[in-house]
Amino acid sequence: MNLLLAPWTGPFGLPPFDQIRAGDFEPAVRAAMAEHLTQLDALAAQTDPPDFANTALALDAAGAAYKRIALLFSNWVAAEASPELQAVELVVTPLLAGHDAAVLQHPGAFARLDTVFRQRDGLGAEERRLVERLHLDFCLAGARLAPAGRQRALEIAQELAELQTRFAQNVLADEREFVVELSDDDVASLSPGLRAATAQAAADRGRGGHVLPLSRSQVMPLLATCPRRSLRERAWRAWIRRGQLQPQRDNAPVIRAILRLRHELAGLHGYRDFASFALTDTMARGPAAVSDLLQRAWQPALRKVGRERDELAQLASARGQSEPLQPWDWRYWSEQLRSQRHAVDDDAVKPYFTLSAMTAAMFDCAKRLFGLDFVEQHGIATYHPDVRVYQVRGADGAPVGVFLTDNYARPTKRSGAWMNEYRFQRKAGGAVLPIVGNHNNFAKPAPGQECLLSLDDARTLFHEFGHGLHGLLSNATYERLAGTRVLRDFVELPSQLFEHWVLEPQVLAQHARHCDTGEPLPQTLLDNLLAARRFGGGLETVEYLSSALLDQALHTDPGLDLADLDTWEKAELTRLGMPAEVVPRHRLPHFLHLFSGAEYAAAYYVYIWAEVLDADAFGAFVEAGSPFDAGVAKRLHQYVYSAANTLEPGAAFRAFRGRDPDVAAMLHKRGLDAV
Repeated sequence: MNLLLAPWTGPFGLPPFDQIRAGDFEPAVRAAMAEHLTQLDALAAQTDPPDFANTALALDAAGAAYKRIALLFSNWVAAEASPELQAVELVVTPLLAGHDAAVLQHPGAFARLDTVFRQRDGLGAEERRLVERLHLDFCLAGARLAPAGRQRALEIAQELAELQTRFAQNVLADEREFVVELSDDDVASLSPGLRAATAQAAADRGRGGHVLPLSRSQVMPLLATCPRRSLRERAWRAWIRRGQLQPQRDNAPVIRAILRLRHELAGLHGYRDFASFALTDTMARGPAAVSDLLQRAWQPALRKVGRERDELAQLASARGQSEPLQPWDWRYWSEQLRSQRHAVDDDAVKPYFTLSAMTAAMFDCAKRLFGLDFVEQHGIATYHPDVRVYQVRGADGAPVGVFLTDNYARPTKRSGAWMNEYRFQRKAGGAVLPIVGNHNNFAKPAPGQECLLSLDDARTLFHEFGHGLHGLLSNATYERLAGTRVLRDFVELPSQLFEHWVLEPQVLAQHARHCDTGEPLPQTLLDNLLAARRFGGGLETVEYLSSALLDQALHTDPGLDLADLDTWEKAELTRLGMPAEVVPRHRLPHFLHLFSGAEYAAAYYVYIWAEVLDADAFGAFVEAGSPFDAGVAKRLHQYVYSAANTLEPGAAFRAFRGRDPDVAAMLHKRGLDAV
């Protein structure tokens, strides 16, 4: 029997990771797809008049086996993509995309749902919300198009799935196969932490010496701390060319094909461009609101980064660098200036920010805010030895869900950090508890050594945990409304908001202790960290906003000439006034948010919008006088972390904060209100 199709009877309903093989997926997916379509055919063939129970509720429950297998597959190929699984991915991903489109175009199912939608006024609030969300899902997938349009939309979905998979695999291959070779002189210029990490990276690849992999957790610290300018340049040039390092894996033609198909899809639905189509189901509602938000931050950010550039150029010159400031110089001289101005040295900070201590800190914050306990479970088979499993329990001791952590970088894992759900919470049809995973790419330490995090790493850990809490605390009746299945420009609020607690003094006083001595973080170092919170904010903001602006430009103009992608990118950045010493956070050939899937396409702006929400939301705790105020935490739990998609997001924020969000809070947080 194919274990993917059998009931998963292991601990907590986890899949039998140790028994599933790559070859199991395609036949299981095909069988589950057929079962799902049979269920929809039966639903459509009913003779009883359409109502909520026999149509909307039935649609929410249909395809349980398919949804379970699809979630497992998408999570597994991101976290542990063996060559065998990658080969399967190229076959299965278009199958999944085609099936998803076919489900949401099913004529009989949509006809019944459309009837319920037109009669929805008598339903309860959550039932009405489910009907409206399902109806919009069908409409955006092309259910209202003529047959030829529906067929073309389905074909585009399959073509895009194949292209997006190829894009992601090209980036992963570059990150897996390419390393920066390090000479003895190079190694001597590295900090002790990087020397250990690059030695471990070489050992992981079955070789001696030291190599620098193209992992953010190693490249960024090198750019910030290595005094050897030639090594910084080599690392930087390799880093920004991911997705283009090998001619046979050049992502430029893949991007052109993806954009062409996206704009064609928008045209099928009657929109002039993909951004207008994709943003219909967001808080922004359209490109004009996105442009307004980005421009409000862009000009102050340019002024701020210009001041930073002048300061860094002066410092570099004073310290003997005769060459003009270049992108591979910025982080190094910024770190020198930060250390000079605020007496903050990353290598001095890291021993107080161990992965184990920061994990305990985030669990403690979840306990104090929401009453959660994370109890590690041992002896459970997972897809990789680095994965740890926790049962999550509420204040009353009752199970809340299951939480998996997968924190270390490896060649078979895609870059970045993300949260996913293996199972969504729901109450209809018998309560189902969520299974949530958090993934990071921290440099794995040598055996027996602590994993030391930079402050940026610690923020990332807390960020993804905020997503994890959003999935775990979900309190929805219906699966379509559960967990993180919210509007794209609301989904980053729970994650970015949780970052605030990583630098709360009382959290650090308890958990930030030296890995060797156990001594607490010195008060002077804490004071300096807090004082330096907004240092270098111009670079961070311009790197992010330039990526968001490129995203909008690509998805709002179907007629762009992208014959030479690098030339277009450079010209667009020049038009925006981008300083030559700064590059976007994500260059297009490795911009996974945009081109490995469609979730963030035309929507990379969501992080800055979520920052408007999170800066304002945390202000409620500031006004209450405590980051753990019980009353504020209760409202946060009810209206942000557990409401999922049962409430319209603007209404959810107003219920928590008592008013609409204020952009001024974000500008102040980033230090842009002063420029």
